[in-house]
Amino acid sequence: MSTTFASLRHRGYRLWFAGALVANIGTWMQRVAQDWVVLTELSDNSGLAVGIVTALQFLPALLLSPYAGLLADRLPRRALLISTQAAMGLLAAGLGVLVLTGVAQLWHVWAFALGLGVASAFDAPVRQTFVAELVPPEGLPNAVGLNSASFNAARLIGPAVAGFAIAAVGPGWVFVVNAASFAFTIVALLRISEAMRFPLAHAERAKGQLREGIDYVRRRTDILVIMVVVGVVGAFGLNFQLTSAVMARTVFDKGPQEYGLLGSILAIGSLAGALVAARRTRPRVRIVVLAALGFGLSGIVMAVAPTYTTYAIAAIPVGFCTLTMLTAANAYVQMSTAPEMRGRVMSLYLMVFLGTTPIGSPFVGWVAEAWGARWSVAIGAIAAIVVAIAAMAWARRAWHVELRYVREPSRRVLVMSDADRVAEAA
Repeated sequence: MSTTFASLRHRGYRLWFAGALVANIGTWMQRVAQDWVVLTELSDNSGLAVGIVTALQFLPALLLSPYAGLLADRLPRRALLISTQAAMGLLAAGLGVLVLTGVAQLWHVWAFALGLGVASAFDAPVRQTFVAELVPPEGLPNAVGLNSASFNAARLIGPAVAGFAIAAVGPGWVFVVNAASFAFTIVALLRISEAMRFPLAHAERAKGQLREGIDYVRRRTDILVIMVVVGVVGAFGLNFQLTSAVMARTVFDKGPQEYGLLGSILAIGSLAGALVAARRTRPRVRIVVLAALGFGLSGIVMAVAPTYTTYAIAAIPVGFCTLTMLTAANAYVQMSTAPEMRGRVMSLYLMVFLGTTPIGSPFVGWVAEAWGARWSVAIGAIAAIVVAIAAMAWARRAWHVELRYVREPSRRVLVMSDADRVAEAA
């Protein structure tokens, strides 16, 4: 089997991959339908209203992630995942019923977005750490890359299907389909036996475990740099559902099909980035920073694209840089962290990554209304460029970055930093 798909040799991971792929398609369908309902049916093309939905969906990650990470370190991970997946399925079904019966109001969507955010806050850390139980330690970078590939294969399919489904039968059925999709993940989890897993150490119950996780991260400047870069880009740049919706609706005068198609085109680059990441055996801090810089530069091109077609094409490199950054960040943090600390550290990482969205998305929505949709895209690109350059400057001074020139077989530049040495020692 190709090294790109090496983790699929393990039956437990194959079951998880298949179940998660179906659920991810449903999740992307719901995201498109949810934002389109708010934008076109429950508000007067309000980018701010869409931004508030996004903020409420991610706000719980900012508040609950540390506790969720502690649970991921303490409790049986498969049972915890089954519970969170079931909760998200029930919430999707409830919203679908409200929309289908014609009684849905804006505050209903906000409430369900908040509920989904609570379930997702507890789901994300255990989902990240559970994957490490399905492959041997040396296979973790590949498993993380394939997880991202699954997520973005779903992103390739889900938005386009959702766009056509909204036009054909309305958004209510999209929520119902998403609710049903979680059953596939639950069935897959039930079929993964203990013999298929590579168990990780669990943390024993003790006082001060949250503080212990925070202190651990505070001492790791490499992880802190990753968190700052990913947090800034996540807050101001990774608001694609919002920015694509306002661009498609207000700039290019398109309908739900074209809006959904933008998400699928973005996923072409994302899927490519995830597959490249699956082949990478040593994730590095510098990959995260350079990908953030590439995201900003390609985002500027996207913001000034004159037509719908050029905007869609510009989305491909944006998607590639996004997934290169996120996959490298995820794999680096997991691989360089002790197994018994992994849930808490990943929860803090996810708190920064997902928790900054409630801060950024309403601001980006306000920018779309006050300055225009193009500026809502540009503001994220500018933020990414600034934080990437700042991270490079800080690393050069604090880590004493060395440049080494290698002439054979071809001239190239290798960059080594203290952060990379930390990864080698971990």
